[in-house]
Amino acid sequence: MVTKLLHTRMRVNDIEKTIRFYVDVLGLKVARDSVSPRGARLVFLQTPGSGEEIELCQLPGAEPVRVPPDLMHLAFQVGNLAAFAAALEKKGVRLSDGPHKTSDGDLIAFIDAPEGYEVELIQTAK
Repeated sequence: MVTKLLHTRMRVNDIEKTIRFYVDVLGLKVARDSVSPRGARLVFLQTPGSGEEIELCQLPGAEPVRVPPDLMHLAFQVGNLAAFAAALEKKGVRLSDGPHKTSDGDLIAFIDAPEGYEVELIQTAK
């Protein structure tokens, strides 16, 4: 029986650019940086307030990553969406969609991450 989600892997073409985005823009921290037995660079990012990590993988010699629109996204909770969006603007990052109010009263918005991935930002109503 599954007891816990440990990490989610995302393969990327430019791991340095992707690390900078998640660290500098969203405030995640690099937990580990290593090379796998297959030669892939693996970087694990810690998410604040969560035990789950994001694993970034750059695999030399692999076909380039092409993320189709709306394939997947990561969702992060923020305390104040308007304030967070203003801080993002100062870093040169604009909302790509939203903010919108959900039927639960949450506020959601989206930003574009490197490689065609998307990030959802959620201010919960509760």
